[in-house]
Amino acid sequence: MYISTRGNYNTVSSSEAIKLGMVPSGGLFVPYKLPLFPLKQLLSMQGCSYQELALYLFDLFLEDYPAEEISSCVYKAYNQYNFHHRDIVPLQRLRSGGYIMELWHGPTAAFKDIALQIMPLFLSHALQRLEVEREMVILVATSGDTGKAALEGFKNVPGTKIIVFYPCGGVSKLQELQMLTTDGPNTFVVGIEGNFDDCQSAVKEIFGDCSYNKELASIGYELSSANSINWGRLLPQIVYYFWAYLSLFEKGQIAAGEKINFVVPTGNFGNILAGWYAWSMGLPVNRLLCASNSNNVLTDFFGSGFYDRNRGFIKTRSPSMDILISSNLERFLFEAAARDAEKISSWMIDLQKKGCFQVDGKTLANMQNYIYADFADEADTLETIRETYFSEGYPLDPHSAVGMNVYKKYRHLTGDETKTVIAATASPFKFGESVLEALKGREFLAGKDEFQLLEELGRVINLTIHPGLKDLDKKSVLHQNVSTKMEIKEQLERILNGDV
Repeated sequence: MYISTRGNYNTVSSSEAIKLGMVPSGGLFVPYKLPLFPLKQLLSMQGCSYQELALYLFDLFLEDYPAEEISSCVYKAYNQYNFHHRDIVPLQRLRSGGYIMELWHGPTAAFKDIALQIMPLFLSHALQRLEVEREMVILVATSGDTGKAALEGFKNVPGTKIIVFYPCGGVSKLQELQMLTTDGPNTFVVGIEGNFDDCQSAVKEIFGDCSYNKELASIGYELSSANSINWGRLLPQIVYYFWAYLSLFEKGQIAAGEKINFVVPTGNFGNILAGWYAWSMGLPVNRLLCASNSNNVLTDFFGSGFYDRNRGFIKTRSPSMDILISSNLERFLFEAAARDAEKISSWMIDLQKKGCFQVDGKTLANMQNYIYADFADEADTLETIRETYFSEGYPLDPHSAVGMNVYKKYRHLTGDETKTVIAATASPFKFGESVLEALKGREFLAGKDEFQLLEELGRVINLTIHPGLKDLDKKSVLHQNVSTKMEIKEQLERILNGDV
């Protein structure tokens, strides 16, 4: 069963939580009680497949889903057609001894695929079980990767429309083309003149507008979300933290019960929150490292307890982390504040009205017990890509390089030699221009378009271009809508009326 972080909604089943996406009156759904995964049980699963591990974990959280439904979802999502590596999430050991958890072998070359290949299947079964007759409209705000992954996941899913809003000029050219070339009669993409936070705030405002939602219901539509505010999107991310631990144990790299670190580049706080849930369920974790880019609102927050989004927004080479309002932080704060819903409500009201809030000292201490936070600027990011490739032979994308940089600084500062897994959240080919700039210099890029740079990168690092990115330039652009953030409702209504 699931409850609201703000104590403002009845307890709901997993099906209802996934259908609703977020609490209609504001807030996010969290498990009423976290299941425990004893170490003995974890270690007994060594040798199992990624799919078998996912089945076990999903069963703990989806109590109203029959076992055969969960199994059907898992094997439809995680197979050789959707993922280009048999392990789904392979672990690569670096020469220096660290480990890279590759989360980008899905259809769109980013970690969002792991959740968004299965979340639409969870939702589809939830709608059948709850006997929902209205058409579901999936609203998505994206800083780059979620949009395409959600479009691919929901494309052609009966009874749904998916509408993705992204910041014009705020994503890479490849990310934009991935979205704009998506086919499927139920897929829609709208560029917004603004940044990601503008998109996310407008979408959350629509979800929180009860009278508007009643209007939509009266004409046969119901809203849900594919962002990580939806529990069905967050849950699948928990699996790969357990998977990484088991992989290290099976290879004899760690002893039974030995604690490890995870480094997670994050903007909306969903990916690292999944790691925290795994830790809270019993996974032996020593430390979670929260890695930000120059939009370092999370770094400042974990240092001081003061969250302040009233700052300049910086466009970086790691656009999926260009975020100033980290939506999933609310779930973590709910736990760090001992599930005090009144505190959460007060802080979130302050964030909405003032753009900032301050947590109390006890909550801050609880936060810092789990998470170390730091950031890497643009120069750090490029240098880390270059240094990691020439010293380790491993090509990092800019987001993953942010994680590597933060880890190196942490290790130097603390002397912590705990075995560490760094989440690689995107293929280097997805941000080929930045990777090539780091490896060959800015002048190497002159006169080459994005697709020539893809080919060059393949030659430089001697790898095959990810199939989700190859030949994008040969596909037709199918979505050309652009609007201001004030016109998002108007765009939504035009799409539902069939005017787009």
